[in-house]
Amino acid sequence: MRHTLTKVFEFYYTEDYSMRVCFDDGHSSVIDFSPILHGPLFGPLRDLSLFKKARLDLQTGTLVWPNGADFDPDTLYNWPEVVGELSERLKD
Repeated sequence: MRHTLTKVFEFYYTEDYSMRVCFDDGHSSVIDFSPILHGPLFGPLRDLSLFKKARLDLQTGTLVWPNGADFDPDTLYNWPEVVGELSERLKD
């Protein structure tokens, strides 16, 4: 995984559990969060009304939800490389 010093500066919902996440270095990607919606922290985000309450925390430069769920910006930046492992961990 490549470690970055970038931060999320904006995001847009694209589908039910997906959003385009834009980083301050110009990189952007569409992230499908549905594979990780398991467990006590991320499972509640299956409720689409809660999922759609994501906001950008300008201090940390990442997405956060009202239930306390969040991601390190590096995780979001490297999503294609980490989503499989993250999903497996959350299913345990």
